[in-house]
Amino acid sequence: MRHARGYRRLNRTAEHRKALFSNMAGSLIEHEQIKTTLPKAKELKRIIDKLITLGKRGDLHARRQAGSQLKQDAYVVKLFDILGPRYAERQGGYCRVLKAGFRYGDMAPMAIIELVDRDPDAKGAGDRARLEAEDAA
Repeated sequence: MRHARGYRRLNRTAEHRKALFSNMAGSLIEHEQIKTTLPKAKELKRIIDKLITLGKRGDLHARRQAGSQLKQDAYVVKLFDILGPRYAERQGGYCRVLKAGFRYGDMAPMAIIELVDRDPDAKGAGDRARLEAEDAA
């Protein structure tokens, strides 16, 4: 029986898992849609739902809690300024996991995790802005 087995360990150490989900949560906040393996996506859903709930609260303590989990301040700013108000009326279920077949190299089950009511222009916007700045220089 698997009592008190609350999460997937993903064959990683605790520090590696923490860094992995911190990076993945930041990427999901930035791009609003990412592709990863199915177990990672299912585990990331738990984390990102809690972060968006912090963004809905919007107070200083919630901002500091989110900042301790995310790597960059830009992710915290977007979480509290854009995503928090976007999901203010929603009672949970801020992201969805869609199965996306199997990876060619090792047949790992893949999934797309995306925010519900996402902005389609957010995916790759940072890269487009960076390329335009490089072209202008």
